[in-house]
Amino acid sequence: MSAMKIEISAGRTAFEPGEELTGKAAWQLGQPPRAVELRLFWFTRGQGAGEAGVVERTRFDHPLTEDARSFRFRLPESPYSFSGKLISLTWALELVAEPSKELARQEITLAPGGEAVRLESLPDTKPKRRFFPTRP
Repeated sequence: MSAMKIEISAGRTAFEPGEELTGKAAWQLGQPPRAVELRLFWFTRGQGAGEAGVVERTRFDHPLTEDARSFRFRLPESPYSFSGKLISLTWALELVAEPSKELARQEITLAPGGEAVRLESLPDTKPKRRFFPTRP
């Protein structure tokens, strides 16, 4: 039986921009992997074509069939995690074994206060348009 796991220190899933994220990546595979890599990335979901960007990778050298390794990432200043009516941006860690393509994913929030920005809650800053001139 194969298993892959990402454990973030203190069980946290919410972080401030620029903060350090540490933890442990563990795996138990049916056969020795050629490579194991942990990726810090963001991706979008919602309407339209999704986008993704890998910000940092940690490659674990000489992985064993059953192993656990510590990791450390300095989180970037942006983009923030956000949630809107049409699209959302989510951050995640993904642990991938090659060549089997087995993986584990842990989603995280990266934003001031550790809470995703809710786009629908932002105030409307557009001036109101008047169709009729006001009278003096």
